[in-house]
Amino acid sequence: MKKLLAIVHAPSPNTKRLRDALVRGASHEDVDGVDVICQSPFDTEPDDVLAADAVVLGTTENLGYMSGALKDFFDRCYYPCMDKTDALPYALFVRAGLDGTGTCRAVTSIASGIRWKPVRDPLVCKGDWQDSFVDDVEELGLTMAASLEAGIL
Repeated sequence: MKKLLAIVHAPSPNTKRLRDALVRGASHEDVDGVDVICQSPFDTEPDDVLAADAVVLGTTENLGYMSGALKDFFDRCYYPCMDKTDALPYALFVRAGLDGTGTCRAVTSIASGIRWKPVRDPLVCKGDWQDSFVDDVEELGLTMAASLEAGIL
């Protein structure tokens, strides 16, 4: 069975809704053969990443940067995963109060340094809360899991 690892920082009720939507999409009944594991960046260890076939990163925009939780994940897991996760497919979603530019740039830079392969442009849910963000993130989860199942990733 293939493993999709979702590493999501969800400190608020709305970001928890996004996290849950991601898992719901990735666990869709039409997708079989993909084990979806969702956890906090603080709970994610290098072995979790090494066991994954693809990763979805979810973060809030904090002062124009990724959350401290996601940065902590990268600080702990970057070197242990270096040269062992080359071309690991990943996607990113950002809940941004501003425009998400700095957050996307920071995550993309780190992921590029560890040689992960982005499978799509970052999904940025920006500005005031919109219920459509939930649908967008659910679709991201479904797309990632279905692509992994089909061998596209």
